[in-house]
Amino acid sequence: MTESMPYAEAVTEFEPVIGLEVHVELGTESKMFCSCPTTFGAEPNTQVCPVCLGLPGSMPVMNGAAIESIIRMGLALNCSVVEWCRMARKNYFYPDMPKDYQVSQYDEPICVDGYLDVTVTTDDGPRVFRVEIERVHMEEDTGKLTHAGGATGRIHGADYSLVDYNRAGIPLVEIVTKPVTGTGALAPEVARAYVTELRDIMRGLGVSDVKMEEGSLRCDANVSLNRPGADWGTRSETKNVNSLRSVERAVRSEIERQAGVLAAGGRVTQETRHFHEDTGQTTPGRSKEQAEDYRYFPEPDLVPIAPDPAWVEELRASLPEQPSIHRARLAEQWGIGDFEMATLVNAGVLGLVEETVAAGVSPDAARKWWAGELTRVANEREVEPGELGVSPTDIGRIEELIASGSLNDKLARQVFEGIMAGEGSADEVVAARGLAVVSDDGALLAAIDEALAAQPDIAEKIKAGKVQAAGAIVGAVMKATRGQADAGKVRELLLERLGVAE
Repeated sequence: MTESMPYAEAVTEFEPVIGLEVHVELGTESKMFCSCPTTFGAEPNTQVCPVCLGLPGSMPVMNGAAIESIIRMGLALNCSVVEWCRMARKNYFYPDMPKDYQVSQYDEPICVDGYLDVTVTTDDGPRVFRVEIERVHMEEDTGKLTHAGGATGRIHGADYSLVDYNRAGIPLVEIVTKPVTGTGALAPEVARAYVTELRDIMRGLGVSDVKMEEGSLRCDANVSLNRPGADWGTRSETKNVNSLRSVERAVRSEIERQAGVLAAGGRVTQETRHFHEDTGQTTPGRSKEQAEDYRYFPEPDLVPIAPDPAWVEELRASLPEQPSIHRARLAEQWGIGDFEMATLVNAGVLGLVEETVAAGVSPDAARKWWAGELTRVANEREVEPGELGVSPTDIGRIEELIASGSLNDKLARQVFEGIMAGEGSADEVVAARGLAVVSDDGALLAAIDEALAAQPDIAEKIKAGKVQAAGAIVGAVMKATRGQADAGKVRELLLERLGVAE
């Protein structure tokens, strides 16, 4: 097996070209071509009918709400909406395709030629990259396979596979970028920023819940490398990456892998690959088919789609505020600059900060916890901050306890630990762990006297005017009280005890 090349070396020797194909499951009440419900988590194979199972004699009918949603998505991505398009059959056999073909769009997508500007934080300040969008087209989703009995959850090594067709036929939109060049070493960050921005736009439009953990937003990441000035290299396609963090890691991993292959004189194979969360590496999937292998032909059971231009303009006028404009407004309200805003976006916590501010927490406090402590823990656990189990309400209550003097920042971090461990609300964790700040003067004075008795020379130094020596006593008291004392109050009581003015 060829060794990967260290990332810094890889992006010095090669130029990466990336392309992203993002699939968004629409949040319609019924499927694309039938009236079956789309509820996530229903019992397997209970939301199916002859149409989405492809039984003989069944006839599909287009979902009007899905058409409206995809046009709004295209407009939000600065695309042109075509005057006429049609559906096609994409033929291939796979167990999760009940009809052995997928109704999709081939050479006549409904939205084309768009773009999305994304911002990436660098040491030299924020940089904006324009990601051009080739097409936004509609199709139906496939079913879901569960491979049982193996160690990895994949088909290789599994004892058997189960198929659930509930998802088959749910409206699915594919957003395909043009090749993205000129990103250099920032390619992984640009990929993550693009998917993040796309997710925020879809959420703002209300067309999907865009929950990557539930598969309603999935990303296929294409990567190729070439030496400076040479033609583009052969690309790989890492399929179904299901978190923002994993998008970045998958692109980085493929750059390192392909650079190692090319440096060793090998040839990159055009294939699909799977990303493994545990190792951060990709492994081969299948040889990538060309378009002709799918034997596309026009869907004979569906009429073409011709959106009325006046209706399209009505939809354009009804679009919500763009995330970039929304961020600028929030930055002004919160009194922060571009760098601080880009940091929140890249950490994936902007929406969480906004929800926390709406819950009554100051912007500074909300940013401090989400962009600081909680992002740190999320990175350590290799999850998204929103998956930690901490809510804006939790942060609001912790801030109330800090303001009342019942907690300090150090104790607050322990409260967060308890909440993330499932120990209950902030108040329940404080009570169970005995984390309230020690504010009783008698208890603090007793701890001060004990510390002075253990270090009598410190008391003499303080009395002699070396007030900075008080830090040793304050530290001893904080240790004795397990960090539950108010350090400022301890210092005040200590100097008062020794008759020393500040």
